[in-house]
Amino acid sequence: MIQPLAGRTVLVTRPARQAAALVQAIRAAGGTAFEFSALDVEAVSLDALSEPLARLAEADIAIFISPNAAQFGMAAIRAGGTLPDAIEVFAVGPGTARALQAQGVGGVITPDGQDSEALLALPQLNAVAGKRVVIVRGVGGRALLADTLAARGAQVTFMECYRRVRPQADAAPLLARWQAGGIDAVTVTSAETLHNLAALLGEAGVPLLAATPLFAPHEKIAEAARRFGIARVIATSGGDDGLVDGLVNWFRNNP
Repeated sequence: MIQPLAGRTVLVTRPARQAAALVQAIRAAGGTAFEFSALDVEAVSLDALSEPLARLAEADIAIFISPNAAQFGMAAIRAGGTLPDAIEVFAVGPGTARALQAQGVGGVITPDGQDSEALLALPQLNAVAGKRVVIVRGVGGRALLADTLAARGAQVTFMECYRRVRPQADAAPLLARWQAGGIDAVTVTSAETLHNLAALLGEAGVPLLAATPLFAPHEKIAEAARRFGIARVIATSGGDDGLVDGLVNWFRNNP
């Protein structure tokens, strides 16, 4: 059987601890995964979370916006707080729901889509007037979810339990591989990852990045890549499966 990514090398830029599933999926399709983390994630100190954890203990709704939020948020909750028995738990996308389930959280509500817009369309989040909502996320992020829920009458606070940082990585081996024609596609899962990658590559690498097909699992990330100047940007379905499907379809149609 011909493997659809045979002979192709795909750059994987996920945080090192979160790259294994995508790397495995690329290899299962016959491709080679070149791992170069352009983003790292670190926990916010528990001392800084004392007030958000107290609010969570009294909340009606908790919304986890990413698998990182599930991992770091539940670690903080186990260490210094509690998730009330009666709280409704929502996840932005099935990947976050699976991460919560792996942390022992049951009854997670999630939309079919992969973004805040899909979550806000759920009927459970339309009648939220007077409810206390805690959004578990990284430091910073989009305001849409909080602003919309507040406009619907909810009392919204944040529990920012992790921060994204640029790794201290040596890009020389990646540049050498790329300059020799050894990188056929790039995957990025956030605009921040893309900008970190460009910074780590430096002046010698940015033209290579701009000329290589880039795959992003959301149209907003794809649009950021187009604004950056990437010549060929492919928005795929969400998650690792969506990225691999996008890669397979692209190389099938562009041999």
